[in-house]
Order: sequence, then structure tokens, then C-alpha cells
Amino acid sequence: MALLQISEPGKSQDPHQKKYYVGIDLGTTNSLVALISNGFPRVLKNKEGSELFPSIVSYKKDSVIVGEYFNDSASITFSSIKRMIGKNIKDLNSSDFYSPCEFIGDDSIVKFKVFKNLLTPIEISSEILKHLKNITEQTLMGDIEGCVITVPAYFDDAQRQATKDAASLSGLKVLRLLNEPTAAAIAYGLASKKISKIMVYDLGGGTFDISILDLNDGVFKVLSTGGDSSLGGDDFDYLIVDYIQSKLDIELDSEKKYILYLYAKKIKVALSETEIVDIELEKIGLENTKLTFSRDDFNLLINDLVQKTLKISSEVLLDANLSVNDINEIILVGGSTRTPFIKYSVKNFFNKEPLSDINPDNVVAIGASIQADILSGSSKEELLLLDVIPLSLGVETMGELVEVIIPRNSTIPTSSSKEYTTFKDGQTAMSIHVIQGERDLVSDCRSLAKFIIKDIPPMLAGAARIKLEFQIDADGILSVSATETTTNKVTSIEVKPSYGINDSQIEKMLKDSFDNAHTDIKSRHLNEAIVEGKRVILSINSALKIDGSDLLNEKELKYIYKARDELEEMLNSGEKESIIDAVKNLEKVSETYVSRRMNSNIQKIMKGTDIKEFN
Repeated sequence: MALLQISEPGKSQDPHQKKYYVGIDLGTTNSLVALISNGFPRVLKNKEGSELFPSIVSYKKDSVIVGEYFNDSASITFSSIKRMIGKNIKDLNSSDFYSPCEFIGDDSIVKFKVFKNLLTPIEISSEILKHLKNITEQTLMGDIEGCVITVPAYFDDAQRQATKDAASLSGLKVLRLLNEPTAAAIAYGLASKKISKIMVYDLGGGTFDISILDLNDGVFKVLSTGGDSSLGGDDFDYLIVDYIQSKLDIELDSEKKYILYLYAKKIKVALSETEIVDIELEKIGLENTKLTFSRDDFNLLINDLVQKTLKISSEVLLDANLSVNDINEIILVGGSTRTPFIKYSVKNFFNKEPLSDINPDNVVAIGASIQADILSGSSKEELLLLDVIPLSLGVETMGELVEVIIPRNSTIPTSSSKEYTTFKDGQTAMSIHVIQGERDLVSDCRSLAKFIIKDIPPMLAGAARIKLEFQIDADGILSVSATETTTNKVTSIEVKPSYGINDSQIEKMLKDSFDNAHTDIKSRHLNEAIVEGKRVILSINSALKIDGSDLLNEKELKYIYKARDELEEMLNSGEKESIIDAVKNLEKVSETYVSRRMNSNIQKIMKGTDIKEFN
């Protein structure tokens, strides 16, 4: 029987068109693409033969160029845009991020004024991914069917979603977002081990990340993570620049300083191979000036920064309740780990020889390509990757308090639900405010999203039941649904905030939660007392309006009104104990009224009054 090749309209008519699944390391300084070819990982090269694609986007008035830096008035060039993805205007104003042009924004998203256009970090990042996609398809002469993109383990919900949005804009189908340290462990084949605790030390050009993974019979789980988004090899280069200027006692203009900065990178690389470098200062227009720079000089310069990375490593170990001796393997990732002093310091700190057989620039992309191959169905290998969320997720409750629904370091994918009720009689709507953070008060945490549940059946306060469910998928993306249990009406939202939190902010939020624990507890207890006081006042006012004059004489009403007014006054005092005492006093003077009201209602029911009249 003959077989016919059927092609859909608009699709490629070539039945032999190849489809590829790739891994992409979308880096701060450089990006890479890798795939599995003939059973082995292969990192793609650009036309110059380099495996590194600079994460630089330059805009001219009529074109976009990726991978080249232009320092002229006719161009606007962005580098390290990854540091801004998923953040808002406040993040940009409070960071040391250099913007090549004017930017605007509000509490939602940042937009850069690029000639006549307003562009977001998501759109700029998409140009890098589009460039990688085009070069890959041209090199392989086929289409990218799906990809795995790596992200830092500390990336929060907003930053992960922004990365997926950038991929969608570039025309890429994302199979999964994969944590960079997990990708590194996969690249080293550590998944084949039964049980192991793995430390991934990742020092790139712009960022430092440290993560501890727990491997148990093919299941990867992130135990803890930390880092510094403003610490990397670039900082080493700046230290060399400052050293040279100090030795020569000179000040350089911005253009010469930039030339020296590029030269400093070459000096740093050279010192990985040799002990002493002769600095050729004519490269920056300083002739007949001799200066030598040794590896010892360099080690002394960067020692404080290296010690900072080890301090962060200690904190991450503490978070995972582990000691140095509990770590079975250490993986070095990122080009800056080629520095001999880094290798020596890590080895000395952990008492263990780190793994550095694979090119540290390539290891993350290789791990992503292995995961892409598995997800494509081409590989027989099976891996279960269990990441964690960096900060707790919850909702705002009465009194501007935070109720945690999914605590930090929860393994994802996961889901959790809680039931809530109405505060007022006849309440027909409820506002849901999704919060991220570790503090007790909403004002000390970050807002992620808001939505409203409508058409709640009018009932007495506390009678309605709203089931709120949080679901986080394998990529760390949050979805929230609310179900009114009487009508089973569901309101849902995929939380897609337009800003995010970097690792240093996460670290600060966690530190603040510990430093302010006592204050937070006092604030929570006070707010809870205020909420309870308001609830009691609402209830008593509602009841008195219905039958107060029928069941109480003037003297009894006077006592209740007096106790109610005293409670209202105490609510503004800021004194928890006084509020609690005032609530108890109002409840005590109302005991007779409550008893009479209950007896009256029972008698009405016995006479055949419809119980619905009491709702």
C-alpha cells in the first residue's frame, strides 16, 4: 500500500524537515545553546567559532543587533538585561543597574525609551532568544521543536514567568524552566548516583549563585539556595582597573577607562595560565610606563569577594541543616571559577576536590540539553526534578495580616488550600490579595495579584465558605482558584505579576523576618485583637437593630451601648490587652441579651417560622 505525505496548509512542505530539542543557558553576560547529537551533548558555535553568545542587544534607529556592543550616539546598547527581567520601576531605581537610555514605569513594569519605542526587559531579552533560535536553526538546518531554558534557582514566580514570556515572543516553545544548579548536576551525570548531596558553586561574569541539591534514587530536590546578583567576574575586572589607576596615580576619562576594563579581562584570563603579566599600558595611551601584575597581587585584590562567596555558602549550608562534611560532590560552574584562587579557596573550604572536568561555561547548557532530550522522548533516562520556592506565598486577611498558604522551601510542583469566610452579614463579595514574603504584615511583603470573588450568597457573617487553592507548577508558576462551596462557583487567576525579586532582596526579606520576628508577633496579635473587636461590634449592632428594643429595657441597653463605645475607643489605643479586656466586657454585659435572643429564636422556630429568616 502506498503512503501519502500529508502537510497542513501553511506548514513546511518538506517531509524530511528536521525537528530539534535544545537546552538554552540564558546568561547575564553570555548565552549558550546545546543539544544531544548522536547520543552526546554538543554546544553550538557562532560564526567566529565561539560557543559563547554575548547577551548584548544593540538598537539602531532601523535595526536590532544582538551580540555586539556599540559605544556611539547612533546606538542604544543593553547588557546584563537578565538582571532586570521581572522587576518594577522601584527595583530599577534602587539597583546599580546601568541604563543606556531614559526609562519610565510604575509599580508594575519598567519600559525603556529606545528611540521612538517603549521596550520592556522581556522584549529586550526576547531579542537574545530570537537570535539564538535563528542561528541554531540555520546551523542545524531544521526547526527548534522545543527547548529547556535555565534560570537561577532564586528566580521567583515573576522572573520565571517573564522568562517564559520572552521565549514566547521569540517563537520558542518552552518545555520546562530548569534551575541552573540542577542542570549542572545533570551534566555531570550525577543522576546515576543513588544518594548524594551536591553543592553547586556558580560564579559567572555578573552573578554568584550557590545551591545544595539532594539526589535520592534519580530524584533531584533543591534543599536550599542563595547568592549575590551583584558579584561576579566583572567585579574582579573593576578591581584590576582600580589597582592600575592607583599604582599610576592617574584619572582616566570614561572612554579610556572602558578600554582598560576590557584589557583587565585579558589580564585576568592570562593570570589563570601564568604567574606574572606585563601590563602594556600603551593600549590605553600611556606610553613608556611599565607595570607588572602578579597572580599574588590579583589574589589579594579579590580575596574579600571570594570570602564573601564562602560566607554565603555557609549560610546556604545552615539553611539546609547540613555541615561541610555532609556534601558529597562540589561542582564549579561559570567562567570565573577558572581562576586558580577560586578553585583553591573552594577546595580548602569544603575539604574536597571540586568537579571541574566540563568547561564551566558550558555545563549548564549541557545539562539543559540532556533534560530537553528526556522531555522530547528520545532518551530512555528518567529524572524527577523537585525544586523549591524561595519565599512563602499567602493571602491578606482582615487586619492587613498575611496568612501563609504555601511556606518557603516547599517542593514544587505543589498545591495547598484553606477555607475562609465572610466578615459581615450579607457580604456578597470578597477581595483576594495574593502576597509573597516572610513577614506578618502585608505592608512588609510584596503584592503579587488581586482579584474579587463575586455572587457570594448573602448570609450571616461566618456562614459562607470560600475554599482558596494555590497551585505551583514545575516551572514555579502560581495559579490561584477560589470556590464558593454553596454554589460551587469557581473564580481563578494565573498569577502573572510584572515584577520580581532578586536573590539579594530574598535574602533581605528572610533576614528581616528573623530580625523583626518579635515586633511582627506583637503587630499580628494587636491586629488580630482589633479584627475581633470590630467583628463583635458589627455583630452586636446588627442584633440590636433587629430586636434590641424588644428584648432589653433602657438600663440594659445603656450598659451594652456603654461597653460597645468603650471597645470602639480602645480599638484606636494600640494596646492589645486593653482591646481584649474591652471585648470580654462587652461579651459579658451582653450575656443576658444573647440568652434571651436565643430563647426567642427557638420559640419562633417551634411556632413554624422559616429558619431562612434568620440568615
